[in-house]
Amino acid sequence: MTRPLTAAQRRLIEAADPGTGRLKGTEAQLTALVKRGLAFRHPRSPHDHFLTPAGHRAREAEGEPSQEHEPEAPSPGGPGGVFAARVGGEAVPPAQGEAARLREVRSAWQGMLELRRMTNPDASTDRPCAWERTHLVQAAALALEASGHRPAGPEGEGGDGYRVRDTPQPDAVAVYAPDPGVLRACAETLEGAGWQAGEYTEPRTRRRYVLASPRRV
Repeated sequence: MTRPLTAAQRRLIEAADPGTGRLKGTEAQLTALVKRGLAFRHPRSPHDHFLTPAGHRAREAEGEPSQEHEPEAPSPGGPGGVFAARVGGEAVPPAQGEAARLREVRSAWQGMLELRRMTNPDASTDRPCAWERTHLVQAAALALEASGHRPAGPEGEGGDGYRVRDTPQPDAVAVYAPDPGVLRACAETLEGAGWQAGEYTEPRTRRRYVLASPRRV
């Protein structure tokens, strides 16, 4: 299970700048948040620390009424194990309501846009940042889920939702959906989120898919 935040860590997160997520604290405190995936150290001087998407979500969760807090299993694919976008095919926790999930996704996407602004050299929010380039499947899935696309259910209950999967290419993911219209809409969403996306056909299976990679310029 993910360790609960200490009182000092909660205070640091709650005191972060509401606009930028900039943190203030001792080096040890900030390093501890970085290790938990809740903060990152800006690569440029003065090397300030800022909340990650997981950190933004943790701050939002602290402000929610207690009756809305549900126990959540850690998600290894998400930043710091706190939030994971649905890549399609996974089981959905039965205790999680749709409204709560929408709040999570909205918060994570806003945090991602802020991360882009703070880490892209030109402060651009219209193309993926370094974190997304090292977490391709999660990043693409977050862009899709945040735009309202429905992920596929568990194997055997797939329906017409999307599935995001790794590919042999180091900088690309594949998106599958049984419905051609859904697949085309996923490609358009990823292009709007700063990805290069195109539809292809697997030679052996003849299955259509979208190949997407983060745009660099």
